Amino acid sequence: MFQPLPVFVGLRYSLAREHSFFVSFITWVSLLGVAVGVAALITVLSVMNGFEAELRGRLLSLSAHATLTSGGSGITDWQAKIAELQGSAGLEGAAPFLDTDAMLSRQSSMSGAIVRGIDPESEPKVSSIDDAMREGKLSDLKPGSNRIILGRMLAYQLQVGAGDTVVVMIPGNAAGGAFAPRLQEFQVVGTFEVGLQEHDSVLALIHLSDAEALRGLQGPTGIRLKFDDVLEAPRLSRIAAARLNPPLKLRDWTEENEAYFRAIRIEKTMMGLILMLIVAVAVFNIVATLVMVVNDKRTDIAILRTLGLSPRGVLAVFMTQGVLIGWIGAALGVGLGLALALNVDVIVPFLEANFGFHIMDPDVYYISGIPSELHPQDVVRIAVAALLLTLIATVYPALQASRTQPADALRYE
Repeated sequence: MFQPLPVFVGLRYSLAREHSFFVSFITWVSLLGVAVGVAALITVLSVMNGFEAELRGRLLSLSAHATLTSGGSGITDWQAKIAELQGSAGLEGAAPFLDTDAMLSRQSSMSGAIVRGIDPESEPKVSSIDDAMREGKLSDLKPGSNRIILGRMLAYQLQVGAGDTVVVMIPGNAAGGAFAPRLQEFQVVGTFEVGLQEHDSVLALIHLSDAEALRGLQGPTGIRLKFDDVLEAPRLSRIAAARLNPPLKLRDWTEENEAYFRAIRIEKTMMGLILMLIVAVAVFNIVATLVMVVNDKRTDIAILRTLGLSPRGVLAVFMTQGVLIGWIGAALGVGLGLALALNVDVIVPFLEANFGFHIMDPDVYYISGIPSELHPQDVVRIAVAALLLTLIATVYPALQASRTQPADALRYE
């Protein structure tokens, strides 16, 4: 006979067909509930991981992985600083920048903006601006030419295009401390579109030398860094910054965009808790199933006890039955969840084409598809949580079964 005996009996009870229809129905509902809950959790978290990766990519398309700043003053020896950074672990590129808060105006239109002075030759080392250009080229920015490249939404707000001129106004002080803004006219030579409003509606690019002249500074106010692994950038940037003497103030992308990613983490946590309720409902069904099975098998339990099976053995019998239901459901859920998460790019277009709707309407959203990024650690955590919940669910009914007294159960038989 298969050993150990409690596991053998538990498997026989689970696979037996003489249960009542209601008990069998609840058993299948429990199994499918666990499977659906696990599959939904894996799929939804994979989609949210995909959106997080998409957002991170768009945020960092024009923002570096880390920045070194001087606190507002110009870095006159920035070329030497970049030379000191070369060879740092994981560093792919470094480029100077000079950000200025400004107002841009064109006739009756006016909009606030961040005017960023860049070096067109080194900028592609730290950003993907070349891929985002819609009109013109980054090389059109020449020193002393007073040319500007606008985000697409910013250009739309100002109602300008390539060849038009805009006036850039920044705060300044006249003699005696009176407020006197500085005004400079720039010619629009291009537009870019990243697909993120934070960039497209507020960012304008000019040559670094023009930005220095506009601000009256010598050199950029910071250096932007890019690393080969964006997730390791916070650690690698600290290693790179330690090479500089005197040091510059360091900020990495997780600090600059902390609000975005904190919101995503909160959403993922809440979504996970909500979807875990599906598994919880299935777990309660497992409890109900085992309670009914225990009541149905009181005579069998009494006979097993009289034959020498210990209360612990009876406990193992019914825990085996409950765990089998939960674990088969979890295995089916993991399989279904993996299939959905890995094929979202095929399933969603199929549903949209056959049912005539758009989940992400391209006329409204920058992202027209549903991204998915499967993290193995998420799958493991979800599967383990489902297994633990089903294991816990078997404890109470199994304890009740182990406390059955043979004399009481067989009294009226």
